Amino acid sequence: MEYKKINGRDFYNMVVNASNRLAEESDFVNALNVFPVPDGDTGTNMSMTFKAAVKEIENINSESIGEVSKKLAKGALMGARGNSGVILSQILRGLSRGLEGKDEVNCSELAEAFEEGSKSAYKAVMRPTEGTILSVIRATAECATSLKSNEVAHFMDEITKAAKIMLDKTPEMLPALKKAKVVDSGGMGLYIILSGMTQALKEGIKAEVKDIKIGEGGGDVTGAGASVDAENIKFGYCTEFIILGDASHAKEFQDSIEPLGDSMIVVGYDDVIKVHIHTNDPGAVLAKAVKVGELSKIKIDNMREEHRELIANEKMREDAKKAQKPEKYGFITVAMGNGISNIFKDLGVNHVIEGGQTMNPSTQDILDCIEKINAENIFVFPNNKNIIMAAEQAAEIAEKNVIVIKTTSIPQGITCLSMFNKDGEVEENIEELKELLETVKTGSVTYAVRDTEMDGIEIKEGNMLGLVEGKIKEVGEDKLEVGEKVLENLVDEDSELITIFYGEDVTEEEANSFVEKIEEKFEDCDVQLYKGEQPLYYLLMSVE
Repeated sequence: MEYKKINGRDFYNMVVNASNRLAEESDFVNALNVFPVPDGDTGTNMSMTFKAAVKEIENINSESIGEVSKKLAKGALMGARGNSGVILSQILRGLSRGLEGKDEVNCSELAEAFEEGSKSAYKAVMRPTEGTILSVIRATAECATSLKSNEVAHFMDEITKAAKIMLDKTPEMLPALKKAKVVDSGGMGLYIILSGMTQALKEGIKAEVKDIKIGEGGGDVTGAGASVDAENIKFGYCTEFIILGDASHAKEFQDSIEPLGDSMIVVGYDDVIKVHIHTNDPGAVLAKAVKVGELSKIKIDNMREEHRELIANEKMREDAKKAQKPEKYGFITVAMGNGISNIFKDLGVNHVIEGGQTMNPSTQDILDCIEKINAENIFVFPNNKNIIMAAEQAAEIAEKNVIVIKTTSIPQGITCLSMFNKDGEVEENIEELKELLETVKTGSVTYAVRDTEMDGIEIKEGNMLGLVEGKIKEVGEDKLEVGEKVLENLVDEDSELITIFYGEDVTEEEANSFVEKIEEKFEDCDVQLYKGEQPLYYLLMSVE
C-alpha cells in the first residue's frame, strides 16, 4: 500500500506496532549493556517509557497526527525511565513539535519532525556523547532531510536503514562498545522502534496494544499507586516462593504458569528456583510448582486488601497534611534494599522510591512523590547516574521548588542527608552538598553476567567484579577478597571513615568477618557496617 501522506490513525498504528516490537526485544537490548554487570536495563527503560507513551493514546479517536503525537509525547515525558527513556521522551517531544497543528503530513514534513526530534534529544543532554542513541537519531534525521522520496513507507524504510548503518558504527565511535563487542543499546532500541514503525506502514498493520511483559519499574515504597481502585487490580494475590529443585526446569515451569498471572519472575540457579507472580489462583501455581520440587518460603499477600488499607491510610495522611503548615524542607531519595530504605527514613526522608539498577523510577514516580510532600523546598537524591535526568525532568514539571542533588550512589545520598542543615538556607545547603559530593569515594562488588574483556582485564561469567567509582578495577572469585581490593583503591592517607552496606546475598557472619579484617588492615579509619539488604550488589562501600 502506498502512502503519499499519513494521518493520526496511520501514526497510531506505527507507534503501537513499534511499542510491541520494543517490548518483545527488551531483554535483547538489555543484554547489550557495556558493563557485564547485572544492571543492563536500557531495553526495560525504553520499553516502559514507550509503553507509557502508547497508553496515553490507546483510546484516542483522532485522525490528526498533530494531536496523536502531542499525547504520545506527554505520555513518554511522564513515563520516562532512566537516561535512555528520558532521551527517547525528548525525541518524541521534538517529533510532536514538528507535527504540531497538522492533520496529515507528507515526507518533507515528516523529515522536519525527525530533525526536531534529533535537536530536542541533543538539547536534553548536557554533554552529548557520540556513538550513542544521539548519533543514531542524528543520522536518521540527516537522512530524512536529504531524501527526495514522495512515498512515506519508502521514506521510513530509508531512514531506518540509515539508523542501522550508524548503529553498526557505534563500536568504532566508543572504545567501551568495541571492547565489549556490542553496539549501543539505546541506539538499538531506537532502531527497533523505527523498524516497527516502518513495518506497520509496509504491511498495512492495524496495530493493537499487546500486554507484553517487560521489567518492573520503581514505585513509591510509602504508597505510590493508590489512585488505582482495588477492584481494578487484575490479579489479586502476590505469590512468592522458592522451589528446591533442578534449576534447568525454570523456563519450562515459567511457561506453564504464564497463563495464570502477570508480573512474573522465575529465576533458576543450581538447585533453587525463585518465583514471583501476581495471580488469582495461588493454589494452581503451587500445584504446578510442587511437581518440580519441594517448596520453601511461601508468601501470599492479598493485594486488594492491602490496597484498600493503603487508600484509607493515604487519605488520612493527605487530610492531615492539608491541615499542617508546610515544612521548610522535604526529601525524596531512591534506594533498593529494606535496610538502606530504613536508613534513609531514619534520616528524615519523606519518600523512599524503590529503584536503582535494573529498576529506574519514572519521571511520574518522582513527580507523584513531590506532590505528596507538604514542604516549601524539596530535595531529591537520585543516587544513580541513570535516574538524574528523570529527576530533573520531574523538577522542571513540578510547581513546587524542587532541587535535584546529583548523587550517583547510595553512600553519597546517605552522606548528604546526614550532613544536611535543616536550619540553614536553601542556597547554603545546595553549595555545601555539592562540595560534600567531592569528598565521598564509592566502590561496590557485584558479579559478571557474561564473558568479556575490559581495559585488558579478562572477565568470565560469574566472576566477582570490584567497581571503583563505577569502573571495573578488580576481578576475582571471592566477593570479600574483591571487596578488600576495592577498598585498597579507595583508602589513602587522608581517609577517616569507611562505610559498608552488605547485600541480601551476604550473611551477617560474612559481613562481620569482613569488617574485622578491614579494621585490622586500615587501622587509622573508623569502619561502619550496615545491613543494606540490596539486591545484585554484595557490597556497597564508601570512603570519606
